Amino acid sequence: MKIRFIRLSLLATVIALAVSTVQAQAPASRKKSKRSTVKKKTNTNKNSAANTAVVPPKDTTAKPVQEFVADIKLDTPRKSLRNDASIELNLVKDRTPLAYEHIREDDAVYRQRVWRELDVHEKMNLPFVYKASEDNGNQRFISILLNLIHSGDVTAFDATIDDRFTTPMTFRQIAESMVGKPKTIQIPDMTNDPDGSKGLTKDTVIQEEFNPDQVERYEIKEEWVFDKESSRMYVRILGIAPEKTIYNADGSFRAVLPIFWVYYPDLRPFLAKYEAYNGKNYGSRMSWEELFESRMFSSRVIKSTIDNPGDNYISAYIKDPILGLLEGDDIKEKIFNYEQDLWSY
Repeated sequence: MKIRFIRLSLLATVIALAVSTVQAQAPASRKKSKRSTVKKKTNTNKNSAANTAVVPPKDTTAKPVQEFVADIKLDTPRKSLRNDASIELNLVKDRTPLAYEHIREDDAVYRQRVWRELDVHEKMNLPFVYKASEDNGNQRFISILLNLIHSGDVTAFDATIDDRFTTPMTFRQIAESMVGKPKTIQIPDMTNDPDGSKGLTKDTVIQEEFNPDQVERYEIKEEWVFDKESSRMYVRILGIAPEKTIYNADGSFRAVLPIFWVYYPDLRPFLAKYEAYNGKNYGSRMSWEELFESRMFSSRVIKSTIDNPGDNYISAYIKDPILGLLEGDDIKEKIFNYEQDLWSY
């Protein structure tokens, strides 16, 4: 009996030891399984990232469309490498226009504004279309203006808005107003379809070229002021605007409109550096600034502030061109008579 009891107690002890050993090994196996699971997940993520990197992303951005802009090709001034004259020409470089005489507002007892139109076909205005080139570029007046605007020395103002110099224009806008925007048209593709049997076409861009000889008129805005202190009538040019001629689809004349305005006081210092053409004596040429100040040009009055409450051009209320010229002469006579009537003899 005692021997049986000892055997049972030994068996119970062995069973208890076995159970404790199993319980001690269970958490370790669970931790290992968790770690292996995490490793598998990590490997899976790495594989998926590798697979994603192999496939390049699709480019869904739209390709930019090439934009064609209007431009005016100006002649680049080419300086002579030798003295292209029999004398040293240094006076033109050193010329500076004289400042205007100051007129007090209280002394300006009479003021009138006049708009004139200058036609380059008149004999007195031929210097405006002098085609020669010198060290400072082409000598046409429109070429001088465009070169000064392109270089940034002078600011151009939009003539389609007003003539009060309120809206500056860029050179690109000037080019669009003078030659228009580039046009894209379809033409036969002779490279891929030489005989035209396939009917293939391709796009081509057409841009009109600027011809300076097409600028045939200029508009001049000026103001006549009588100074009671000096008892003298002064005329001051305020602005100059080249004009373009607009034709209908059938080629008939439609209208003449200014392209841009240039403020003349800003233009004076640069015009003093350019010499105007003199057909009688090439050696005694005056500067463009002297030409305008000396009134060495021919023009006709197209608008004024005299008896014009509607601010209209003469052509708006007088349709006959001959009567319009007479109306312009009458405006000049009224300004002249005002000064003469102030004197007593």
